[in-house]
Amino acid sequence: MGSCLCSCLTGGPTDEDGSRSRVEGNGAARDDRHYLDCGLFVRLPTLVDNLVLETLDNVRTLVDLDQDPPRSMVVLHMIADKEDGWLTVVLSMVNVIPMADPLGPAVILLLLDDCPLPTKDLVVRLAAKLKLSSQYVEENRKRPVLLRNVCVVFGCLAEKMAGPNSLALLTDDTLAFLLDILKLDDSPTVILFSLIALEKFAQTSENKLTIKQRLAVMEPNPLLRLEAWVSHADYQYQQVGFCAQWCLDNLFEVEGRPFTYEGQDFTGLNVMLNSNDTSEYLKISPDGLQARCDATSFESVRCTFPISSGCWYYEVTIVTSGVMQIGWATKNSRFLNYEGYGIGDDDNSLAYDGCRQLLWYNAQARGHGHRCWRPGDVLGALLDTEAAHCVFSLNGDPLPPITDLFSTVSSGFFAAASFMSFQQCRFNFGRDPFRFPPTDRPFKTFNEFGTLSEEERIVLPRQIRLHKLRQMSVKEGACTLCFDNPANIALQPCGHRGFCSTCAGQLEQCPMCRTEIAAVVPEQDQQL
Repeated sequence: MGSCLCSCLTGGPTDEDGSRSRVEGNGAARDDRHYLDCGLFVRLPTLVDNLVLETLDNVRTLVDLDQDPPRSMVVLHMIADKEDGWLTVVLSMVNVIPMADPLGPAVILLLLDDCPLPTKDLVVRLAAKLKLSSQYVEENRKRPVLLRNVCVVFGCLAEKMAGPNSLALLTDDTLAFLLDILKLDDSPTVILFSLIALEKFAQTSENKLTIKQRLAVMEPNPLLRLEAWVSHADYQYQQVGFCAQWCLDNLFEVEGRPFTYEGQDFTGLNVMLNSNDTSEYLKISPDGLQARCDATSFESVRCTFPISSGCWYYEVTIVTSGVMQIGWATKNSRFLNYEGYGIGDDDNSLAYDGCRQLLWYNAQARGHGHRCWRPGDVLGALLDTEAAHCVFSLNGDPLPPITDLFSTVSSGFFAAASFMSFQQCRFNFGRDPFRFPPTDRPFKTFNEFGTLSEEERIVLPRQIRLHKLRQMSVKEGACTLCFDNPANIALQPCGHRGFCSTCAGQLEQCPMCRTEIAAVVPEQDQQL
């Protein structure tokens, strides 16, 4: 079970080799296969346009991993099995995915991610069809949705084809196209996805060096200018500022520019998002209060401070209006980002989803009475251990209390959230005044009771953090997963050892042999 769209869309039966089956177990899909093989599509581009838009409409209803993908998506997969069909599907997404739909870019990512991996020659054909160049940017300034969709497509392809094939994809014209977009001050959404595409290309080291060299000769460096938008009043511009700042700190460093964390004011900051308790690809802002996901996986994070008793409240400002699951989780709640499991997908967590208008507990969803959230909305999350219930509010409008979470756990709750692709929000744990504080009961704030050391306040850029990890000496007898706690647990029935109780409690399969774990026992008991 799970609630991330990427898992719903890629769910379903697989072939013997593990690849995703396009037709097995689905009579309608077999009929479609026959329809395709007979060559009866007279107006294939028009049909594909309709299928892409139908898929976009349907994804909001996909909430269960056991659901079959929508028929429109099955047909799109079959069309994309052939090279000309793949081109038709990709060009259709570029042309018809609308700007206003908050799930549009994520659906492009999901469809491309589940389609067959294109060859290098096929991607070159795509670039030739689009005729990407600086001139292309100028010709389509009045069609920002087209520019945005092209950036999303090429960012996804750069990630899927990381390595030698990605080098062929980043031609001089493609790079000029992406860099020229950074000059379009009136198109923040287009700039955002150009930045994300450059980030994906930089996953290949040769591309990263090429991009850095081109940025270095641009005067002024556009990333330095865009970084200032991080404090802009408009949420689209804020996203650009966030991503430009992240790129400058993590990928495209500029000589003489200090890292952002070095200039942060942490006065009065006692609780933040825990950069050591997050899934792999979530971006945490240098102040530790914003999170953003630009990966295809479902990324999650908990805060630094657990609560055990009393009534507590925090707020989240919505920066993007897509799929995020925000709420409460214990330490036992698992982050399985590639499988689509996040907050609300087990019995140790509870979440509010304002895009699909759902509440999540134990991977089961039910509707709530709020409208879809929008950028600038404020989600309030209250947890009352004495009353044994949680209350979510949108801009001060509360839902009825929810008691589900207390049926399995009673203490050790963290503020937590999970993010689908291209989503972002900002947390307030009480350092700043709340916008819509509860008025029906007294409550505590995380920031009032939490503590952070100077080291814990710092969110290091990834390359610095990795360098520090390489320099760390692992203590003898330490856990092979966290390298911190003592390894004192053995897994049954396989018998593999070398894990601490905290890490072992978050495993379902042995990481060494992939055997399902039936029990975890102290090593001395295993020896007996």
